[in-house]
Amino acid sequence: MHEPTPAAAEDPAPAQGPTLFDWEFATDPYPAYAWLREHAPVHRTRLPSGVEAWLVTRYADARQALADQRLSKNPAHHAEPAHAKGKTGIPGERKAELMTHLLNIDPPDHTRLRRLVSKAFTPRRVAEFTPRVQELTDQLIDAFAGRGEADLIHEFAFPLPIYAICEMLGVPREDQDDFRDWAGMMIRHGGGPRGGVARSVKQMRTYLGELIHRKRDDLGDDLISDLIRASDHGDHLTEAEATAMAFILLFAGFETTVNLIGNGVHSLFVNPGQRVRLQESLAAGERGLLQTGVEELLRYDGPVELATWRFATRPLTLGGQDIAVGDPVLVVLAAADRDPARFADPDTLDLSRADNQHLGYGHGIHYCLGAPLARLEGQTALATLLTRLPDLELAVPSTDLRWRGGLIMRGLRTLPVRFTPRNI
Repeated sequence: MHEPTPAAAEDPAPAQGPTLFDWEFATDPYPAYAWLREHAPVHRTRLPSGVEAWLVTRYADARQALADQRLSKNPAHHAEPAHAKGKTGIPGERKAELMTHLLNIDPPDHTRLRRLVSKAFTPRRVAEFTPRVQELTDQLIDAFAGRGEADLIHEFAFPLPIYAICEMLGVPREDQDDFRDWAGMMIRHGGGPRGGVARSVKQMRTYLGELIHRKRDDLGDDLISDLIRASDHGDHLTEAEATAMAFILLFAGFETTVNLIGNGVHSLFVNPGQRVRLQESLAAGERGLLQTGVEELLRYDGPVELATWRFATRPLTLGGQDIAVGDPVLVVLAAADRDPARFADPDTLDLSRADNQHLGYGHGIHYCLGAPLARLEGQTALATLLTRLPDLELAVPSTDLRWRGGLIMRGLRTLPVRFTPRNI
């Protein structure tokens, strides 16, 4: 287990706390979060962007904040100084007129828009998509199985959810590589200057607007067609809302799963006993450990480190701290999901953990809409990798791996692996 450093234990003043959001922190943020949970569970800090925000690190406070209606998702409620304008949320979404999506709005608009797309992610509809996810998974592994080496991020964890969400949205196959390129720009530059990401966002917005126009004359069995039908049947979905909805489903539907797969495989590498348990379970034809295991991987080192931005619309008290109107609040899911007040042995990976009400998919009305699809992709990816490439191992020491910078997501830049080559 990670313990607070002796220096932190001797001086609990937040000013003497750990350094946050540098590269060393990105490699392993959990000791710093443990210190914050103990000494400053609701902590005001200046982020690398210059924006000041409250970090919420204890499970009970996090769960409260995620469901508190006094905390709005609408950036219009941010009492931002001039230097902070446009530094919250997804880079470029303001200029691209993509603000009216589920991550930025509150009821009643949130309720209306979520209802329109929720049917696309029901367990039944996701179950119907299962064979296609398996097919995509096998195709990607086929491409590198004969080499005996691969970068699991760029050759597997990244393209799988891109192609899956593109197919659900109804993006033609001949255009899906363009989405892969735009999404790759977001992955590569997510922790750096926002301009590169903003350019990709603009390109996506232009393409999606054109695709919606084309699909009006050729509706299919896909999510964008469903959005058009809803708009045409009087559900008050504007073209801007439809475009923003398609964008956020793509944006939120790929990077989270990239990190779920990448972080999950890495966690199994550094916890070999748990990896052996899972492989033995899969070899026996069992699925129970795979299902609980993916939930545990989400808790242990999940893909979303901090929940997306919230802004106080009324004064409130959270974790003993007074939050003023307009203050940004960031719930640290990675810290809450390792809170020893909620989880036994929280720094231990236990794939069979039964009591696992983690916050990896959020909580309340903004609970992740795509959770069923993410679970399917995560379970399929891990099961297929460990079954088809049973001697898979890291090709470099774990300490040599580099994590992407950034605020919301947690993921590896690369994950080089080696294994015995397999003929397809």
